[in-house]
Amino acid sequence: MTLAIDVRDLTRRFGSFTAVDAITFDVKQGEVFGFLGANGAGKTTAIKMLIGLLAPSAGEAHVAGFDVRTQSDEIRRRIGYMSQRFSLYEDLTVRENVTLYGGIYGLSDAEIRERSDAMVQALRLEKATDERVSALPLGWKQKLAFSVALLHQPAVVFLDEPTGGVDPITRRQFWEMIYAAAARGTTVFVTTHYLDEAEYCDRVSIMVDGRIAAMGTPAELKARFDAPSLDEVFVQLARPSAAAAHG
Repeated sequence: MTLAIDVRDLTRRFGSFTAVDAITFDVKQGEVFGFLGANGAGKTTAIKMLIGLLAPSAGEAHVAGFDVRTQSDEIRRRIGYMSQRFSLYEDLTVRENVTLYGGIYGLSDAEIRERSDAMVQALRLEKATDERVSALPLGWKQKLAFSVALLHQPAVVFLDEPTGGVDPITRRQFWEMIYAAAARGTTVFVTTHYLDEAEYCDRVSIMVDGRIAAMGTPAELKARFDAPSLDEVFVQLARPSAAAAHG
């Protein structure tokens, strides 16, 4: 079994506050892994450590075979990242965004042209390559941003709430793209506030107060907590008082 992400007792403190408290998990190559938790649970801090933007206070982690402490540059060359808040330059055209990111990822001009043409055809954006990204509907922006994050064929792609604000049909199309990437061997590490989306993941973890409170396949977690949905599992773990009120 090849591990794309291997985390052992990863911890991050800010003064006396522990944002991420000795979390341990691994993600297999080609797996779609859901990383869930309420706002403030520690998800974003954990991701920043995994992509090499924040040094751990303790513990260790390897991403694509490289140490997050000492090989962050190697990690950044082998991952893709898509954020709901910032992924594409709105004032650049579709083609200019692809060319810019291809250069950042170290692709040759020939590779950029070849992969750009294939991407535009797959997304059916041939007539929009010279339009500014700001003119595209949100759903197209999100699908384009995901495709750009995969442009350099990374080992792991991190998706931070990638489908926020898009309609259900576009969300389903986006998940079809995620499955296709995983089938090609790319590991997908995704955070989402949509608990129904988490059901699409191979496995999920749920963070509460900086710790991983539960982890497993969606079916395993629903059985363990005797819950009809992951949403109910989440309520039981993250909002015990609310769960008690429902009971």
